[in-house]
Amino acid sequence: MKIHSRHLNDVDFQIMKKLLLKEGPNEWNYITDESIEHQFNLIQNGNALAVLAEENEILGFAVVILKESCPSKLSKYDRLATIAYINDVVIAASQSGKGLGTKLLKESIRLASVEKCSKVYIERHEENLASAGMMRKAGFELVETFNDPNKRTSGSRNTTVQSVST
Repeated sequence: MKIHSRHLNDVDFQIMKKLLLKEGPNEWNYITDESIEHQFNLIQNGNALAVLAEENEILGFAVVILKESCPSKLSKYDRLATIAYINDVVIAASQSGKGLGTKLLKESIRLASVEKCSKVYIERHEENLASAGMMRKAGFELVETFNDPNKRTSGSRNTTVQSVST
């Protein structure tokens, strides 16, 4: 399995969107067509990176948004010009439990460092234990947990923000 970032073509984006819509939605995740389009535009414009898990096909990916393109709400923690934000991480169900999510996160952190980002942020639903474990294995630590009812519609309705230094 190759974990890397590379230039994407239109077919790659179609595969990624299909994978995200098939495997991403669950009670913990907040995925909209607008958010998919936004992050794909950021990749195309060079303001984000796609980190891929590939073995003859794309089996998973993470989207790493860079610096000033990060969500403005992160400015309460750090200067946007110095950080990266991992927006989505998705793995094909056939690859679940093989550590690919953690590998994608670790490569995302490495690439953020190459891009001169000093810290990487990520969010999850407070009660999403699978994501919590994946993030912990990649070195992420708790920054804040807050009520987020517009984004979280199940469980505690809380978002947990985590970060790791590069």
